[in-house]
Amino acid sequence: MHEPQLLISGITAVIAGTVERWHGGYVAHATIRDRGAVSIEQVLWYAAAAVSVAVVAAIIWSQIRTTASTPVQSPSAP
Repeated sequence: MHEPQLLISGITAVIAGTVERWHGGYVAHATIRDRGAVSIEQVLWYAAAAVSVAVVAAIIWSQIRTTASTPVQSPSAP
């Protein structure tokens, strides 16, 4: 379950979505007060961000579970 490419693509999608929202939202808000209905592009960006966050959380959770399931060795007296 350790897929570095999946992690990198997920983080890239989240960053790209955030930058697009900041830039696009600022320009649209500065020029138009009422932006109207939500576009399909906005829905897809939010869906991609949600999937990316879920993938990253699943990867991190699997690493935590793997580490937690490793038995702890008791220290031996010198």
